[in-house]
Amino acid sequence: MRRKSSPIIDKARVLETLAANPGATKRDLVRLLGVKGSDRIVLKRTLKEMAAEGLIEGNRKRGFLPPGELPPITVLEIAGEDRDGNLIARPARWDFDGEPPKIFVSSGEGSAPGVGERILARLTRNGEEYDAKIVRRLGAAAGRILAVVRSTESSPRLVPVDRKVKSDFSADARALGGAEDNELVLIEPLPGRRARVIERLGSLDAPKSVSLIAIHSHGIPTTFPPEALAEAKAAKPAVLGTRTDLRAVPLVTIDPDDARDFDDAVWAGPDPDAKNGFVAIVAIADVAHYVTPGSALDKEAFKRGNSVYFPDRVVPMLPEALSNDLCSLNPGEDRPCMAVRMYFDAAGKMRRHAFMRGLMRSAARLTYGQAQKAFDGVPADIPDAARETLAGIWAVYRAMAAARQKRAPLDLDLPERRIVIGDDGKISSIAFRERLESMRLIEEFMVMANVAAAETLEKHRMPLIYRVHEKPSKEKLHAFADYLRTIAMPFAKGQVPEPALFNRILEKAKGGPYEVTMNDLVLRTQAQAIYDTVNIGHFGLNLPKYAHFTSPIRRYADLSVHRALIRALKTGDDGLTDREIDKLPATAEHISLTERRAMEAERDSTDRYVAAYMEDRVGAAFEARIASVTRFGLFVRLADTGAEGLLPVRSLGTEYFRHDERRQALVGERTHTTYALGDIVAVRLAEAGPLTGALRFELAEAETPKRHRAAPIRPRSKRRR
Repeated sequence: MRRKSSPIIDKARVLETLAANPGATKRDLVRLLGVKGSDRIVLKRTLKEMAAEGLIEGNRKRGFLPPGELPPITVLEIAGEDRDGNLIARPARWDFDGEPPKIFVSSGEGSAPGVGERILARLTRNGEEYDAKIVRRLGAAAGRILAVVRSTESSPRLVPVDRKVKSDFSADARALGGAEDNELVLIEPLPGRRARVIERLGSLDAPKSVSLIAIHSHGIPTTFPPEALAEAKAAKPAVLGTRTDLRAVPLVTIDPDDARDFDDAVWAGPDPDAKNGFVAIVAIADVAHYVTPGSALDKEAFKRGNSVYFPDRVVPMLPEALSNDLCSLNPGEDRPCMAVRMYFDAAGKMRRHAFMRGLMRSAARLTYGQAQKAFDGVPADIPDAARETLAGIWAVYRAMAAARQKRAPLDLDLPERRIVIGDDGKISSIAFRERLESMRLIEEFMVMANVAAAETLEKHRMPLIYRVHEKPSKEKLHAFADYLRTIAMPFAKGQVPEPALFNRILEKAKGGPYEVTMNDLVLRTQAQAIYDTVNIGHFGLNLPKYAHFTSPIRRYADLSVHRALIRALKTGDDGLTDREIDKLPATAEHISLTERRAMEAERDSTDRYVAAYMEDRVGAAFEARIASVTRFGLFVRLADTGAEGLLPVRSLGTEYFRHDERRQALVGERTHTTYALGDIVAVRLAEAGPLTGALRFELAEAETPKRHRAAPIRPRSKRRR
């Protein structure tokens, strides 16, 4: 005779099993509880009763959970960051009373998701909280879409800024909340492609609206907490105390002419203790003096990770009371600094170095242009003390440059665009910055100071955050080698990659039709530099150890290195704490993500500004270079502005074009007409979308297959497969 119930299927046992295996389906429970035969019917009835009693939720296919328990794989929405800068999320759906549990998100590779973005995540329970690992990013949450109000004859339209959101939304006057035509708004979608405005952000025509879009799209914090502002306001100038007095040393700052803060200064001269040797000092703003571990300023700086630079504004890591005043090495004012004295031999090799905590007074604020004129012997309005310093740093740089050439770091020629914004908030000009030797000089001084910081901390066995750069992956090297063979430039796949190898290829391409393309291609072959507590060296710089030390005003990584030096050298009680040391791996991961977030936001803002600049040139013809090739079209770049946009494959003609990945080309199936990476094509601007930053080109009418064979830079022929 069959028993009426089974002790194996006791409700308490089911709950215990689900607690250990949240999301288990009925089939899973059969296996976990050892249910056999007709007891499956008993389990089914028990689960139905427990669901009716509110003891569990879910169903037999989706899986069961204790009330309020989250499934192991679920959709989350990024809610923001806590006071310690940890990324937190909430369940996209929460049907229970009370607040949902706190969920801490580790985003892994890629940029950090922004506030309001949805993610599919794998959850691990940690007491009353959860840790989440991103499985896939799902885009903007339904409750937060950035859009622009557009008036129409029928009803207002809300046009999403994100080009991934394919359709517009409608809204009645009540749902607009007073928002007017061309106003930037945050909207909440409603059923039937309708939406309501939840926040008004100002007119799209207003100055700084373009960068505002990037800021909101990427979840970049812009408002400092009152506690952080209060700490910055209460900060006082530092006094000499036990610091090394460097005020008599004529240190100078050399920066772009539009720089707003000055966090590094340099000086150099002959080494009195070594024949033909040199001594140089790099002094960096002592941000650690003002931003102490655990303070409100520290928590906000960690949260931001770095400053973000747009063409029209800066979103600083620190309040302006510090970044533009007390931490800025303004000329003629006493400023606390962390300084390193470096000794070089006649060949430019750094023999030794020593760090100190000092008080300095900048002798002059110079621009790269002023310094270059002094180096070139062109008269310039420069104080005599600064002129003497420039002579000293130029002498040591000549030796350092020789050592750099021997070291052979990766030598890419990547022109930097400068976008100038007028008083009306629109682009007045786009040009490429002139590459001056004075810029290389400062870069090399900073590189050596960063090397010295890493060496000093390793010598004192102090944990630190390195700046690391991996070698290119095998996959990228293979693709690079495949392409080089198509242009008769040999590159053995099996050889060990080193910067000098890439430099030789770049040198071969210099002055030829592939020069620009090769610089782009070598850059794409490289890995992304990141922060890490495990040192693997810096491939691009060809250095075994490297740490960011020179920009603590705008990078949290540098502030962490400063604190590590303070602790290692016992120069204060505001150094790295035990708690910070324990968190260094998480800190390195976080600031790597905020750096990528900033890069993406800066790129998006630049794209939108360029699209706005090009808007009144729709219909104009240009000569463009193919910058990348995809199966759906060509991305082409204009030489004068660097503007880049899509030339869709459908605009190339009626025949079918095959994507040849190895040759990085589109090849016509019938005529074999080929469009390859680096080729020059005549195009016409068909569309410019300032809202999304997209440019669309089409072939100019004169561009025919016959004309392809006579491209200005690289002859193109009808190639056969």
